[in-house]
Amino acid sequence: MGFIQAFKGAIGGMFADQWKDFLTVPDGLPQTAALFPAVPQGTNAGRGANTRGSKNIISNGSKILVPQGYGLITVVDGRATGLITEAGGYEFDDSSPDARSVFAGDEVLASTVGTSWERFKFGGRPSSQQLAFYVNLKEIPDNRFGTQSEIYWDDAYLNAQVGAVTRGSYTLRIIDPLLFVHNFVPASFISANAPVFDFSDPDNAAGNQMFQEVVGSLAQAFSRYTNDPDKGNRISRIQGDSVGFAQSLSAAVEEGYRWSSDRGLAIVKTSIVSIEYDQRTRELLADVQKADALSGARSQSFMNQAAARGVQAAGENGGGAGLAMFGAGMGAAGGMVNPAQPWSPPGQQQAPQQQAPQQQDAAPAQEDPVAKLAQYKQMLEQGLISEEDYEAAKKAALGL
Repeated sequence: MGFIQAFKGAIGGMFADQWKDFLTVPDGLPQTAALFPAVPQGTNAGRGANTRGSKNIISNGSKILVPQGYGLITVVDGRATGLITEAGGYEFDDSSPDARSVFAGDEVLASTVGTSWERFKFGGRPSSQQLAFYVNLKEIPDNRFGTQSEIYWDDAYLNAQVGAVTRGSYTLRIIDPLLFVHNFVPASFISANAPVFDFSDPDNAAGNQMFQEVVGSLAQAFSRYTNDPDKGNRISRIQGDSVGFAQSLSAAVEEGYRWSSDRGLAIVKTSIVSIEYDQRTRELLADVQKADALSGARSQSFMNQAAARGVQAAGENGGGAGLAMFGAGMGAAGGMVNPAQPWSPPGQQQAPQQQAPQQQDAAPAQEDPVAKLAQYKQMLEQGLISEEDYEAAKKAALGL
């Protein structure tokens, strides 16, 4: 008892063209529609072979088309009697031994479909009249979320608690239509002549509940993402990683509200429109960016550039005064010349330096000209100074 499969695949095939009346998906559905009654198409006053009852009632002999990307669920007294997720044409016959109740594909459905079928199917011989509903198995887009005030989470990379106001949207997929219908959809949407279950409908209390649950899971989702080493621990990557953040958000929603295991729903992609950090977080991000810029090899590169500019200036100024300036810069950068040796601008006499009484008789330390020449030679080989700069530095070091 159940459905007999007439053909598989595209509904525009030869067998579909031979049918004069059948039930199918209604026209003009919004993209966010998840569940809706089957509607008749064809002859017999718009009811096809179904001459008794409402528009979405299947009787013996009724023919039904299941387009690609949709599933069909038949219901009696609130219990499932049939499930079809394979695209094709079917004929209902509650007495044929060849008829089946389940035609389930495996492409997008969860592994729990078989278990949920045994859990929810009708407990006896089904009635000759059954309500038929289509369920959307495609990605359902434009499910929006947003926060009115800051949410806060602990961030591993910044090593601090950060806060932000955010908004965006996610795409949703129904991975177990039986769990979705029985555990989440209100009874008014699985009755005769039921309205369309639309996630974006502001009057749909179930859809509004999902919005609140997603917003309530955002802080944990951000924390999961930024504290996951595989995702680089960077806030800035979230907006460009629609799948990665969707996994974090889906895991947070599953942990808090069991969307997948209880409702047959999963978040598959996200799009974050904006993240507006609070003032303290912005200041912290600026400090971290500066620290990143001055860390590791980049820091050494900055120091080398500063040294090269100092040597170039020394060569342009010429003589000992220019090299004295160079020596002061190198002393600040890393002590290539004696940092204890004070520097005075050209033409100005250096003020005597005050020394402790016990150091007044000590002779000032003399710089080793050979060591200085070795340093200049190394800088020349690294390309930090020119040949002319090197010659000028060599003459100054040797007192020529």
